Amino acid sequence: MNKSKIAGGLWGLLVGDALGVPYEFNPPFRLPEFSNIEMRPPANFSRSHRGVAPGTYSDDGAQALCLLDSLFENNCLKVEDFASRLVRWRTTGYLAVDGVVFDVGTHTDMVLHAIAEGVPPLQAGMRDLSSKGNGSLMRVLPLTLWAHQRLTDLDLVGLACLQSQVTHGAITCQLCCALYCLWARYILHGVPDAWTVAKVNLADILDSPELLAELDDLFHELDHAPSGSSYVVDCLRSARYAVETSSSYEETVRKGILLGYDTDTTACVAGGIAGILYGVEGIPQRWIDAMQGPFPTTSPQGDGKLPKDMPSTTGSSFPFPTTSPQGDGKFFALILTRFAPPR
Repeated sequence: MNKSKIAGGLWGLLVGDALGVPYEFNPPFRLPEFSNIEMRPPANFSRSHRGVAPGTYSDDGAQALCLLDSLFENNCLKVEDFASRLVRWRTTGYLAVDGVVFDVGTHTDMVLHAIAEGVPPLQAGMRDLSSKGNGSLMRVLPLTLWAHQRLTDLDLVGLACLQSQVTHGAITCQLCCALYCLWARYILHGVPDAWTVAKVNLADILDSPELLAELDDLFHELDHAPSGSSYVVDCLRSARYAVETSSSYEETVRKGILLGYDTDTTACVAGGIAGILYGVEGIPQRWIDAMQGPFPTTSPQGDGKLPKDMPSTTGSSFPFPTTSPQGDGKFFALILTRFAPPR
């Protein structure tokens, strides 16, 4: 297995998320031109989240890290543990840059508040099945990266749906997560026409007429024009558009952002796929250097580089490190150290 592609998936989603943050909420006509989409927008552009440093990922990246951290801590998906990490992120800034949560979806916020009040996660996430935002899609890729040699397609689909149910129980959200995970897995394994194969195999996995009818509706919707919104189906088709009309990581995430509106999440979802496709070496070094970390892991210069004495997990049998027992942020630092892109 190509470790560069696995690392690229994680870096790709984090970098894409951070790149899209300052452009969020803007319609396409207000955005800078293609070549000016950078971590630091042009001076004449009225950026979103003005108090947020360039290179800061949002709720997308933080929740993805919560999922990955939980998977490695438990060696499986434990819904209660994953949900508790999401609540910890929302209430204390766990795995957020500088411990600050500056962006959270209304529906996710409501669900996490209910979980914090004692409602079981799967009950809280299934309360409002009309909510079809992209909040569970944006974070699901680490499941594929963790499970790439561990699980069958059937198991991966089941877990993708399960992690969605914690906050987004609508079947549309669950199916988008499942399809995305299969798409990413097949790209990771070098399967030609991974998108089509993912669609065919997901249909084969589903075993009820009701689910197949929902999937058929989803497939029809995915063929509509992308518009960069937070609606989960549009987010997935926007990411696919950006990936399939591009020939590099940089082009992919910029095209996703230029759709406007939910720019950080479109670039996150597309960037994770592009990171797998082109490998971590395909992500521009200037963007990686600009990334901010969630704990004091950067150098005193604040340039995004890690201390040279940070421990490494090069000898690990699996390319991702495990979390530290202290849960003090070394998990993220180890990921960054282990996956510094080779140059």
